[in-house]
Amino acid sequence: MSTLATIAFDIETTGFSTTDQLTVVGFDAEIGSRVFLNTDGSTCAPTIEQCVNERLTTPVTLSVHDDEGALLDAVKKFVDATIAQRDAKLVAYNGETWKGGFDLPFFRTRLSHHEREWPFAELPYIDVMEVFTSRFNTSENSLTGVYDELVASGHGTVDPFTDSSQAVDAWQTGDFEAVILHNVADIRRTRALMNVAERYCSKSDFSMKSLEPVSNGR
Repeated sequence: MSTLATIAFDIETTGFSTTDQLTVVGFDAEIGSRVFLNTDGSTCAPTIEQCVNERLTTPVTLSVHDDEGALLDAVKKFVDATIAQRDAKLVAYNGETWKGGFDLPFFRTRLSHHEREWPFAELPYIDVMEVFTSRFNTSENSLTGVYDELVASGHGTVDPFTDSSQAVDAWQTGDFEAVILHNVADIRRTRALMNVAERYCSKSDFSMKSLEPVSNGR
């Protein structure tokens, strides 16, 4: 398992209902991050990628999309061309656990709404939250809480928010840079925690699942 590169995954949304939408989708690997922004037709500063990277030590590649459907198309193209071609695993924190999770169920709902194909068919998946709740002694179970207790080496300092709900208000007011920085902080926290888990836990402590759907939709 450790021979598979970790690709951390996290999303930002306008809320939790079936009618809410994706605002940001982010992936993080050792060499940098790939982030997709949905502006929903609002104007975005042309220098936003540069401004984000001025706050970071490892680079972010950003693409800006006018709507959620265009974002989903770009994510699929990126995964097919880049991640699916590597020996990699998709990792999230409470993205999808045996009890539920958030990121992947929400992502499926929005793909279904737009009738888009599932992009992660070639990737194995691990939810790192399950490892920390069962194999580490922490007083917190949130991503930021566990990260602050066990790592806290700088990824959190770029996060402009103290709570993820603030990202909803920021996106609605057009503060896209702040939402992107929040997403980058979370995907880098996730990858850092996966590195800690792989350092101290055995392969049997991880639950890896296939994300290949039963049908290809054709």
